Amino acid sequence: MTDKPGTEFTPFAKRSWTDLGPRVASALVLIAVTAAGLYFGGYIFSAIVGAVFAGCYREWDRMVTLKPMTAVGGVLVALVALSGLLYPAFGVFGGLVAIAIGCAIALVDDRQTAAWRCVGLVFFSLVIAAVLQIRGASLWNVPGAMDWGFWGGFFMGVVVWATDTGAYFTGRQVGGEKLAPDISPSKTWSGAVGGLAIGTLGGLVLWLIVVPQSPWYIGLLLAAATSVVGQVGDLTESALKRRFRVKDSGDIIPGHGGLMDRLDSTTFGALFLFGVGALHGGTGAVAQGFLGW
Repeated sequence: MTDKPGTEFTPFAKRSWTDLGPRVASALVLIAVTAAGLYFGGYIFSAIVGAVFAGCYREWDRMVTLKPMTAVGGVLVALVALSGLLYPAFGVFGGLVAIAIGCAIALVDDRQTAAWRCVGLVFFSLVIAAVLQIRGASLWNVPGAMDWGFWGGFFMGVVVWATDTGAYFTGRQVGGEKLAPDISPSKTWSGAVGGLAIGTLGGLVLWLIVVPQSPWYIGLLLAAATSVVGQVGDLTESALKRRFRVKDSGDIIPGHGGLMDRLDSTTFGALFLFGVGALHGGTGAVAQGFLGW
């Protein structure tokens, strides 16, 4: 098959890696913060998750309104953060109340943008709830107990971040046919396959170490499915940015762009793993539900 113009397969061509340093430094900081939050759990992790996805909503609000952040937008951002902080004391119900108030405020403020604002509020609140349900309560103070929540969150992070890393390096070095040129011109099939391979391998290795009693093939399938779902999340965010004619959701993370650009895969991955865990283990034991078989 003849390659299309601009999509030559040139794996040994010299590539530009000028953004590699900022990407690595930013990734190390994010990994350290995430790992610390997962370790301590409770209000610390809830505050981190609420603040991070409040930052995502801030970028969403600016994107869908096509305006700089307003006072009302700031209130909505604060309510997203509050939905995370309320979780340890009131569970999912507390977050739902905060988001319902946010949707009411959005509707009163501007009916033309209220629908998109409410989509963002509901979506990010669901992601917050999913992540916090996966983490659950910390059990590090119980001798001999396995902290399913910590390892569940760690498994999700390894698969998603290994997928992103594999896709970045493979796509950048190998190049080739575009994956979805009308949605994201920079993504390639080689990057998608490389991301799937590295993400699946990373998840499987962790699975074999953490839950050797669970069948390896379930870990393989779960890691592969999470990797694919994460990449779908990445493409979905790219489609939304194209819909609103925005190149990057923000520039808060050097080398990565905005928080939405960094966490688009995590959002879909968290919702997927929450669904699997809740169906298998119940909503009170989500991480154990998808790790323990």
